[in-house]
Amino acid sequence: MSNSSGELSRTFKLTTLWLVLGALVFVAVQAVLAERERTRFSVEAQSGVIELRRSADGHFHWPGSVNGIAVDFLVDTGASTTALPQRLAQRAGLPDEGRLQASTAGGSVVGMRSRADVALQGGVRAERLRVAVLPQLDAPLLGMDVLSRMRFSQGDGVLRFEPAR
Repeated sequence: MSNSSGELSRTFKLTTLWLVLGALVFVAVQAVLAERERTRFSVEAQSGVIELRRSADGHFHWPGSVNGIAVDFLVDTGASTTALPQRLAQRAGLPDEGRLQASTAGGSVVGMRSRADVALQGGVRAERLRVAVLPQLDAPLLGMDVLSRMRFSQGDGVLRFEPAR
């Protein structure tokens, strides 16, 4: 009986050791991911230059809000208009200003026109911006209607915006 008790004790110790090691690895990976997220957006205080670093998904993201609701915009230099998912538009209480048909990378879609107050981290704002609301859209897209208000350049995985002069 004492032999099986010793085996059980040894098994318990090994299992505990592996669980602790696994938890430490998990916490370390989460810390690295959190640091990457934290440093993908920066604003240079003196010049007002905003830098976005390419995310792990290969895209540039710009944190902001739509009518006060926090969102993470996908920067889309190929989109002429800022587009929002229908569920976000409903949560933000955006008015329906008519039907629209839009051409997207996935083909032609039907949605609605609306207006929204868009605020981006770094102090960029667009009041009563005309937006497209699309039912099948997964994430908000920040289009050239906002991006073209600033000078920007891209290189080495960084998208850099300078205030308009």
